[in-house]
Amino acid sequence: MVVPWLPYLCNMENTLTLKTNLNCGSCVAKVSPALNALQEITHWEVDTTNPDKILTVSGNGIKIESLQLALQSVGFEVKGLAQNAFPTKPIPFWGDKSVWERASFNTLNCLIGCTIGDFGMLIYLQAFHPEMNMWLMMSLAMATGLTTSIMLETVILKIRETFSWSQALQTAFGMSFISMLVMEFSENITDYLLTGNAVPMHHPFFWQALAISAVMGFLVPLPYNYFKIKKYGKSCH
Repeated sequence: MVVPWLPYLCNMENTLTLKTNLNCGSCVAKVSPALNALQEITHWEVDTTNPDKILTVSGNGIKIESLQLALQSVGFEVKGLAQNAFPTKPIPFWGDKSVWERASFNTLNCLIGCTIGDFGMLIYLQAFHPEMNMWLMMSLAMATGLTTSIMLETVILKIRETFSWSQALQTAFGMSFISMLVMEFSENITDYLLTGNAVPMHHPFFWQALAISAVMGFLVPLPYNYFKIKKYGKSCH
């Protein structure tokens, strides 16, 4: 049953702190998919060391009723509001530190997956097929980077969110693909502008250029990932 105080809706950016019965890390893992499915949430965390088992939720237009139903769907409940549940000061759209942290973490996961395949294929082709057309080489590197990134995201979603393999693959492909494309394009264009595909592998600048390319691959899609999480409550990773 939903208790009377639950149908509260705040249309501005807000953070709610709620008392729950989420007693341990296993409880948090069980409720994670249900909370992640709520699009209005940009960030949430549970303090199981607090006697009231505080659930802190940030987002736009959060309905406490939705939080109650989400917890109830996996066997838990919201017991009431904690102190200072509704701060009145709005957070600027591009000034949410917690969202930047989450977007950075997600982008880094994507970068690792992309870089393994992209740079691995690029190094291989330059070492064993240096005569290959530059654009074909870049295309193969990008395709390999996208593949390894999707594979890594799938494994992360399978383990962290306990998705099925098919659900994890669909989520990784659907939510991360634009970010991955931007990342791959940024890395390869940066490397081309720095080296012109003419710097040999034994030259120190070859590896310096790869490092700079990786940094650009992280920075360029980061605002997009932040925007998706902040505006839609959806993680791109």
